[in-house]
Formats: sequence, C-alpha cells, structure tokens
Amino acid sequence: MIRAVTVFLLVGFAISVALACSFAGATADPADSLPAGDATSLHAADANAFSHSTATLPFEKELDFKVGNGIFKKLWVTAPSSTRSSDGLGPLYNARACQRCHLKDGRGHPPAANFPDDNAVSLLVRLGIPLGSRESKPDPVYGGQLQDFAIAGVEIEGRPYVTWSEELVALGDGTTASLRRPDWKIVDLGYGPMDAGTRISPRIAPPMIGLGLLEAVPAEQIVAYADPDDADGDGISGRAPTVTNVETAEHQLGRFGWKASQPTLRQQASAAFLGDMGLSTKAYRFGHGDCTEAQSVCRAAPDGGSEATGLEVSETMLKLVVFYSRHLAVPARRNVTDPAVSRGAALFADAGCGSCHRPSLTTAADADDPALAGHTIHAFTDMLLHDMGPGLADGLPEGDAEATEWRTPPLWGIGLTETVNGHTNFLHDGRARSVLEAILWHGGEAQSARDHVVGLDTADRDALIAYINSL
Repeated sequence: MIRAVTVFLLVGFAISVALACSFAGATADPADSLPAGDATSLHAADANAFSHSTATLPFEKELDFKVGNGIFKKLWVTAPSSTRSSDGLGPLYNARACQRCHLKDGRGHPPAANFPDDNAVSLLVRLGIPLGSRESKPDPVYGGQLQDFAIAGVEIEGRPYVTWSEELVALGDGTTASLRRPDWKIVDLGYGPMDAGTRISPRIAPPMIGLGLLEAVPAEQIVAYADPDDADGDGISGRAPTVTNVETAEHQLGRFGWKASQPTLRQQASAAFLGDMGLSTKAYRFGHGDCTEAQSVCRAAPDGGSEATGLEVSETMLKLVVFYSRHLAVPARRNVTDPAVSRGAALFADAGCGSCHRPSLTTAADADDPALAGHTIHAFTDMLLHDMGPGLADGLPEGDAEATEWRTPPLWGIGLTETVNGHTNFLHDGRARSVLEAILWHGGEAQSARDHVVGLDTADRDALIAYINSL
C-alpha cells in the first residue's frame, strides 16, 4: 500500500513538472505563457475558457465567485412579481441578464445583414449630441442608450440595423484583403424621430477576463505612459482620461468601457444594470431605468425596488457581481514554443504594436484584493485613449474621449474568441472579421504600425497573426 501511494505521488509529481514546463516553455517575446502571472487559469482552452476564477482566489472566496456568477446569469422579470429579488426589469432594456450580452464571459457580435433574423442582444448603441470635442448630451427623447426591448405595454425605442459594403486593401505580397464598412441605422423608432444632431455609436460587449487585474494596476503607472503632446516624437500620444465617480464625486482615471468612461468595475456594473436592464443600484437610483421625461408611459411603469432601500439590485447583489467580474481569470497562452509564434513576437515589436498594446503592466503590491496584488501581467494594453483616425471615428464624444479616440483594448485571450463565442468579430462595433482586418482598420496614431503590417510578406504576416492569436 505504501509503495502504491509512493508511486502515485511520484507520477503526480512528474505530471505536475511536465505541465509546468509546458506552460513555461521558452519564448522570444516578453509575455510568458502565464499572462496573468500566478492568477492565470490553467484550465482547458475550451468553450468555458473565460469563465474560471483566478488561480490565486482563496478557497473560502470561491462561494462568493459562484454566487456572483449566478446573479450574473439570472434572468430578471417585470415588476411586480412574486420573485421580488429578481423583478424590476426595464421598462426599457437590452437584455434580461448580464450573461446575455457577455455570453460565456466573452465577446459580443453585431447583427448580420439579414436582421431581424439575427438579433443584436450582445451589442448596444450609445446615443448623444456632441457639444464639443469631449462633451455630449443625451438625445432629448431617447436618452444616452438605445433600448430595443421593453416590458408589456411600453414601446421599444428602436432597433439597430446594419448593412455592409466591402473595400479591398492591397497588401505588400501582392494579395488583397477585404474590409467591411458598416452603415448603421436605427429602425422602428417608437417615440418619433431623434434629434437631428444625435450621433449613434454601436458597441459590442467586450470580454470579461482579467478585469480585476486591470483595476489593480496603479493609476500612476498608467498615467506615466501617457504622452498627450507626443513629446518623444514617436507619433504615439496616448491620453489618460479623467472621469467622475458618481458615488464619491471624485475625479478618477477612466479604465473601463470602449472609451474608458468608467473608473471602476463597480461603476461599470452599475451603469450596465441601469442602461442594459433598467435596474437601479446604489450608484444609479433610477427605478424607471433609462426612460426620459418624453417617455411618460415608461416612467409611469411600476419598478421592483425593495421597500427598505428602493433599489432593484441590492447592495449585496451588486458586490457579488463585481466580485465575480473582478476574479474572472485569463487563460494561459497557447503554442508559445511554435517558431512562427516566436517570430511573430519580434514582428509585433518591429511594427510598433507594443507602443499602445504594451506587453506588461504590474498590479499594485498593496491592491485592495490580495489575490490580485503584485502580479506582472501581460494584457497588451496601456489603458490609454488613442486617436485611431477617421475610419474608426464614431462621431460621439464620451466621458473624456473624443470621437476619434478609443481605449487600447487588451489582447489577452483574443485567440480563443472563436472557441468561446463562435466568431472572430473584433473592434468596437465588430466590423472586423479577423485579426488582420482589425489591424487594417487602424489609423491615426496607429497608421505607421498598420502600414508596416501591410508591407510584410506572407510568411511574416502569418507569423504575426499566429503570435497575436497565441495571446
């Protein structure tokens, strides 16, 4: 019996060493195969790859993670209902659950051209009237976000509709790539025409992985990377946006959202509860959701606020959803020992991609959550706003961001998008159908990097794509 146990332990040790070696394989790039350090998930790279907890999460906190996941997935219903802890949906909304937009905690997609056969549930549309380069106001009738669902007796606001046109781009190796350009419209408007000055900005739901680690990066570190006046002359002039914490009224670094308009995960989650599902929280105490004064039937509908607090999402539920969002792990990299991937890492650096998609950040040693503290992470973002040129401009300032500016999205996990979500739609509105298309849409500060990629021969371009898909 003792011998059998000894053999079992030795075999287990050998397997552990083999796994450790496979995840720590030599690679030429600065990002090792554990993109989130010790917090990286080592689960299989399957359809659930984005839904695991950080490896550093203490066992006693696993229950909070799982309960938060349950709230993230639960379907909200119309008030009044016998299920008081789940009612208050709407009156206008985009989805009945967080998970409906962030399917499997991954990336959303735009509706297909044959809409309404394909829905837009994982995409939302921001609305606003520009007042200046960094300021806008909501549409007077439709507010700041279009809702394409409503409870019984209330009209929907409208539906996003897109048509695509193809544009060919000549590549340096003599081949061509096709880009699809979207033409967005809002159809079936329920409350009359929008203001003539209102701009629309479609946004797909971004992946949820690694958000707590990005929140734990010190603001000072991110601000230090900013170069708004391009003092070093490299053509990259990232800006650190300043936004308002609605609960404290403090000005803080914008970190989350396509235009970095939210300072914390708590505020990001609260805003999503309000705008996407019409649910009130401590941060946004609007029982009628995003209904404007022009939508009287909507504002008169009953809400599901509790008698004690008037809130539809209790403080306990909000904290659990934030905890869940904060501890979704980043999956380990794949194919790191592939020579093409190693070659791609060098090409990534040569093209200048790392000027914005910065390979490494470090979380604070004294971060509020010890499970997220003191990690060197490889998210491939600088968390800054960058001018991406007229091709990607949406015409709508938001927070501290101009119409041409977008926050550098993290690249970690990008190669698992198809595995998790069944598509490869990238960029803020999902127009890019591949990593290459996403690169070819880059302009503004990224024009030089984009042009460098266009000039690569086939083998080098394939190696670069292989590297990005390994992240």
